Amino acid sequence: MALGDLPYGSAQKAYGPYRSLIDRINQEDPAFSVHVGDFKSGSTLCSDEEFTHQLEHFQRFKGAVVYTPGDNEWTDCHRSNNGAFDPLERLAALRQRFFTPGSSLGAKPMPVQNQSRVAPAFGRYVENVRWLHQGVLFATLHIVGSNNNLESRDIAATREFFERDAANVAWIQATFELARLQQASAVVFAFQADVLENKTLWADFPSWSGFRTSIGETLLPMANRWGKPVLVVHGDSHQFRLDQPFQLDKKPLKNVTRLIVPGASDVRAVKVTVKDASFAFEMLSPLP
Repeated sequence: MALGDLPYGSAQKAYGPYRSLIDRINQEDPAFSVHVGDFKSGSTLCSDEEFTHQLEHFQRFKGAVVYTPGDNEWTDCHRSNNGAFDPLERLAALRQRFFTPGSSLGAKPMPVQNQSRVAPAFGRYVENVRWLHQGVLFATLHIVGSNNNLESRDIAATREFFERDAANVAWIQATFELARLQQASAVVFAFQADVLENKTLWADFPSWSGFRTSIGETLLPMANRWGKPVLVVHGDSHQFRLDQPFQLDKKPLKNVTRLIVPGASDVRAVKVTVKDASFAFEMLSPLP
């Protein structure tokens, strides 16, 4: 099950429909669910209380749920209407509260591999995880909207971006290598950002794009060499979409499919089924 950009709005307005969606997902009893980030809107507080409520929501899932951060939870928390928090402090709080090495979230967590454990050089990145299910290798990447926090006017933010970007690149490379060793039938990557948000008429990933190295120069070329199906799941845009927008050297990458989950005012999830390296998709709405 894939979902993200939920819940958006005040507790009084947004929590009820979101909880009804979780209850609907629980009825389906999926092998696991993936929340691709933005568990709050961009205009609500980044408070410890909000974090506590969202952790409780994740534990409402009867099965396992994997969460990867979005920009609303930390990069945008400096905004006054978010409480004027220090984004790096909020990122540290996310890592401490929402990630346990070796385990997912949810009432019945499943085992996962964390980059922080399998790659000591990137010991900070507990949020990058992977797991194998029925011959398909799944991995999360900490890639967020707002140009992936590439902010040249803020030295601390710039340093954070380059360090995390290097971790994501290493995790992509390691994931494809593991997929080869495990003879996986497909690879799925999940993250928050719409990485084509900076696309121009001349380049999908211009030089100033925070997604150029990790996606344009790493994930897509490696997916091309891999050759087998790759599914990219993300949120950020709030509108459900299923397409194949990626290209390499101006040629479409026909083995790479993109799923944008709905979100914000569209409180739905996407049931993803994999069979014989083929993906099927079904929309799920909250319980009445």
